[in-house]
Amino acid sequence: MTEQLRLMAVHAHPDDESSKGAATMAMYVSQGVDVLVATCTGGERGSILNPKLQGDPWIEENIHEVRSKEMDAAREILGVKQAWLGFVDSGLPEGDPLPPLPEGCFGLQDVAEAAAPLVKLIREFRPHVITTYDENGGYPHPDHIMTHKITMAAWDAAGDPEAYPGLGEPWQPSKLYYNGFTMNRIKTMHAYLTEHGIESPYGEWIAGWEKSGRKDREITTRVRCDDWFETRDRALIAHATQIDPDGPWFRVPLEVQKAVWPTEDFELARSLVDTDLPEDDLFAGLRTPAGSAASA
Repeated sequence: MTEQLRLMAVHAHPDDESSKGAATMAMYVSQGVDVLVATCTGGERGSILNPKLQGDPWIEENIHEVRSKEMDAAREILGVKQAWLGFVDSGLPEGDPLPPLPEGCFGLQDVAEAAAPLVKLIREFRPHVITTYDENGGYPHPDHIMTHKITMAAWDAAGDPEAYPGLGEPWQPSKLYYNGFTMNRIKTMHAYLTEHGIESPYGEWIAGWEKSGRKDREITTRVRCDDWFETRDRALIAHATQIDPDGPWFRVPLEVQKAVWPTEDFELARSLVDTDLPEDDLFAGLRTPAGSAASA
């Protein structure tokens, strides 16, 4: 392939792009890849998680504007483009039983209708590769699950000339990945920290995972991007209402992260090109000689 490669990452809220695959995106930008983040909602109902900013009435009253500016800062740090799909944050329902979702929120939209702006964006940007969440949303936030649903609907429709007429010339992306998360990574990091006498922030997380009985997803693609971990962290910190720079996210020294797990991981969910598994590149089969076909 001789044209510029293009990558689209579809996320639910501002800050998700900086906590899932951010170093990979920054690395590809450094290689000349055109990267676009599609953000489904404005994060209006997200709690202020940084204790240093909690209780600020101006932030609480202007959270949509604040989170938009945070997204602008993170976008600049990562070097990516970014587009809003315009949906309203659903919030994370809590309680037993769970309360109903707020009227008009993203999680209650009709999937076919909600996929339309993403279809339009895909046809405009023409990505070769898309990343998003698995069917469980990575974790069961209603907006993450809806992000998965509309992304899969848009994948099926964007290249179909009979689908969504009037939303641009059809374009079929070649590959689609789920952002990968494995407890194996967390356990490996925890073991290293414990062995070297470094306090681990992962103990309760591991215990909760084991109690839940969840199983790891299959990782097909590991992209080495440790040189961009610092960039990822700066982008995360730019989301000041959501990220406490003194919190557990940053307690593992970067040199440990680079030594123990220098990749970001993905699960190949759709492929229209031949590629060998496992991969070390989201564009495998598009810019390198391919071997046997492997599609999901």
